[in-house]
Formats: sequence, C-alpha cells, structure tokens
Amino acid sequence: MQKAPFFGSIIDAFPAGEAWWITAEDGVRIRVGLWRPDPQQDQSPDQLTGTVLLFPGRTEYIEKYAPTAADFAARGLTTLAVDWRGQGIADRLLDDPLIGHVDRFSDFQLDVQAALKAARDLDLPEPYFLHGHSMGGCIGLRAMHNGLPVVAASFSGPMWGIELAPALRPFAWATSWLSRHVGLSGKMAPNTSATPYVLDAPFDDNTLTLDRTMWDLMGDQLRAEPALSLGGPSLNWLFEALREMRQLSRMPSPSQPCLTYLGSNERIVSPQRIRDRMANWPNGDLVIVPKGEHEVLMEGEAIRSPITQAIIEHYLLAAENTAQRRDHAAQ
Repeated sequence: MQKAPFFGSIIDAFPAGEAWWITAEDGVRIRVGLWRPDPQQDQSPDQLTGTVLLFPGRTEYIEKYAPTAADFAARGLTTLAVDWRGQGIADRLLDDPLIGHVDRFSDFQLDVQAALKAARDLDLPEPYFLHGHSMGGCIGLRAMHNGLPVVAASFSGPMWGIELAPALRPFAWATSWLSRHVGLSGKMAPNTSATPYVLDAPFDDNTLTLDRTMWDLMGDQLRAEPALSLGGPSLNWLFEALREMRQLSRMPSPSQPCLTYLGSNERIVSPQRIRDRMANWPNGDLVIVPKGEHEVLMEGEAIRSPITQAIIEHYLLAAENTAQRRDHAAQ
C-alpha cells in the first residue's frame, strides 16, 4: 500500500483521517480512508474495540464521512471507508470522468476484497462491522452473502431498489439493456446531469438532507476539490444496478443482526424494497426517521448523533453475543 491524498482541509472541524492507495485484483486502483480513535482518550466501560467497514453511496468519497467516523471514534471504533472504482479519486473508468460507471456490478466486490485485505494489512482491530449507505448498502448486502466477516451490519437508505415511477421502470430496463448492444453503454443515463447534485439543486426540497450546514459543506467540498465530483450514472451502471438489485431481492437475508435507517421522505431508493427486506431479516430492525431524506448520516448533530449512537449500541450487543457464543463453544 502507498499513502494517498486525504483532503483534510475540506472537512470543516471534523477530524482528519489517513488515506492509502490499494489495488483490486483486476488492477483498478482505489482509495481507502482510515480514522482511528484517539489513543489519549480515556477508556470508559462503554468503549468498543473493532472496525467499521464503511461502504459509501454512489458519487461519494471518503472525506464526506468524517462526521460519522468522528462519532464512531468517540466510542473507540476504527473506521475504514472506501472510494469505489469510478468515484472519489479512485480510478475513473471512462474518458469522461463525470459519468459514474462500472463494467459489472460484481466488480465492486473486488474493491471489497481489496479493502478487507487493507484492513488486515493495517492490523485494524476486530471484530469487523459493516455500515453501508445507498449503493454501498447494495454492495454490502452482496458482500455479506459472499462471506464478508462482519458480526453485525447497519444501513442507511440502502439501494435495494431504485425509486422509479411504475411507467418508467420498463423504459429504464429496456434503454439500459439496449445500450449494451448498440455501443452506447458508456453514455449518461437519461434525465441525469454531469453536474453533481449538490452543485446543481437548490437546498429547498433537496432529496439528501434537512440540514443547511451539511448541505453547504458538501457543496463546498466539491468546489474546493473538483476531482471528487461525479455526475449521473452511465446506462451500463443503470442496467447492472437494476440486475443486481433484482437478484438480491430474490435472496434470503444474512444471519448477522442488522439495523437499517430509512427517511420517511426517501425519494431516491425504494422504501418498499427496504421494508420488504427488513420485514424478513432475522434479528433485523428498521427505524424510520421522521421527515428524513436520503442521507440521515449527513444531518446536523441533533439528528445524526442519536443515530450513530444507536448503531454503535447495535454493534456492541452483536459483539458481546458473538463473544459469548465463542466462549460457550470453547467450553
């Protein structure tokens, strides 16, 4: 691994992390970001040991999760976040770097494996936990089915379905499928823009956050570091995402305990797919955030902090139960 840039100047008052370049099995270079607890912090009885594997959503980048990582670090947890291929400052996959693209959705699992290897190479503390947001929730669910060694999972607005008008769903399938056969799969999906959403949309009635300070921070980050910017997805990304979500919807839920947050005003991913999944997840709980939008972890502290604290307690209980089962088996 080699050290990579970490844009500490764009995260306001939140703690800076470290970053490394790592290379996936197919040669694509991605970036991981790391936040460790303060070693000088007093160890109270409610402190945890472990590492959160944080899987961001489409268009996101590791610095965006400094507030969440700070909340985790305050309770003793390490956080390892990922710049997926095609976004952040990981390798972009098309000549136009503003189009979000992936050749196959399964390629993201190569990034997962590279990140997991980095966690082990960095000797990050176990047990491992997973938090997946939006597209990261889709990648994370597949990774759990593939054996990702986490003792518990949490999700926020997971992309287990995309919110589309019923009349548009067949069009999305047909257009994205056809693009693969006529040489247009790298073109941007209809009704999307090369301009990042937070630089294009007004704050009023935006689909991401209720908090003006966090909204402004996200925009300021991209204005300060344009290399982090990403626009709409490619038609190939759309087809691959639709196919992956359909396949996952037919699979059972993993055995690990799961806590999922859904904003009551979610308009990006499918609330019904989330409700259906969580209704059939053993040891799974779904929490609705009143008036919440898509990014409940990008709210002000009054909303964000109770959510992250509940996620931490969820991890703590799972870690304790895992340790008890291990001790019982050893007797």
